[in-house]
Amino acid sequence: MVLQSALKNCLQLSCILQAPKAGFRSTASGGLIMQSTSNDVYQNLAVEDWIHDHMNLENQQVLFLWRNSPAVVIGRHQNPWQECNLRLLRQKNIKLARRRSGGGTVYHDLGNINLTFFTTRKKHERMENLKLVVKALKALHPQLDVHVTDRYDILLDRQYKISGTAAKLGRTAAYHHCTLLCNTDKFVLSSVLKSPYKGLKSNATPSVPASVKNLFEEDSSLTSELVLDAIAEEYATQHQIDCHINLINPADETVLPGINNKAKELQTWEWVYGKTPKFNVSTHFNIPYKDSVLDVKVDMDVKHGRIEVCNIDLPEQWLPPALCSELVKNLTGSKFCPNETTALVTTLLRVCPQDGDLQSRWNLLCENIKMLM
Repeated sequence: MVLQSALKNCLQLSCILQAPKAGFRSTASGGLIMQSTSNDVYQNLAVEDWIHDHMNLENQQVLFLWRNSPAVVIGRHQNPWQECNLRLLRQKNIKLARRRSGGGTVYHDLGNINLTFFTTRKKHERMENLKLVVKALKALHPQLDVHVTDRYDILLDRQYKISGTAAKLGRTAAYHHCTLLCNTDKFVLSSVLKSPYKGLKSNATPSVPASVKNLFEEDSSLTSELVLDAIAEEYATQHQIDCHINLINPADETVLPGINNKAKELQTWEWVYGKTPKFNVSTHFNIPYKDSVLDVKVDMDVKHGRIEVCNIDLPEQWLPPALCSELVKNLTGSKFCPNETTALVTTLLRVCPQDGDLQSRWNLLCENIKMLM
């Protein structure tokens, strides 16, 4: 019976979305509520792109509900090195994604709910969407002190941020998406959204730090499912439609033709890192070695995620100038990325003089340079 229901649901949704070319004819008026069956951040962001690019929103608005496994999501015009601890993300196997909307960096896990409101550009109204969320929350718990700010955040108890907002305005279509902190791991959130990188100069959009709190800290009887259902019900009421949540598989090409290519693009290094606005790293670090401490100065210009200009200043007696020049030459044009740097320094090490002390100094220098990435 469950399989039959899921198949029927898929066929119904497929009928709603079927259309010639890129425009999709609506078979339902008012609105459509969709919920992802995936917790993959790239797949869910791809669904947003797909709906924005392909659905006809003139007569039918869409609410898309989704949750992700641990991931950090940066805004379209942000610098990941400036916004988060990339080393910690790699250690914890937390995904990094760049969305197509602006705004600041957020942490997602299964304790966070994501809501995306799709409309035409003319009907785009963030404040009304957030008021809908607040109304749904108060229907669940009338005593909740939640309200929307002029910055389009939702605050709990007048001081704790439980929801942040971003939007994309296309030529004819638009979407507004927001988070809702229900039971997120706040320790991980605060750890990964703290950049350890020093000496960065960038014109990228910076995030605005805020004190956060989980909704479930206020009412432990709530669940993510209850919150999702309440928001869907309020959306259905306001749009005068049946409160039916259409489950959607973001990997299903029969329902969403071309969706997998969109998800693959969002995972590429060129998109996640290469779209970072040009920035400069100008810093220094100390390398303790035997009875001395070496002060190394590094200056790099990074464009499209690649090192455009590189300068490394260190004493000649510590590393032969020719070897330092070779390192600078190889870093220039390479990705500002520890994996690529590891590969090129390993190659250079093969031509390094077979001197154990020199190779130790070389390894220390290269490890410290990788720590900048």
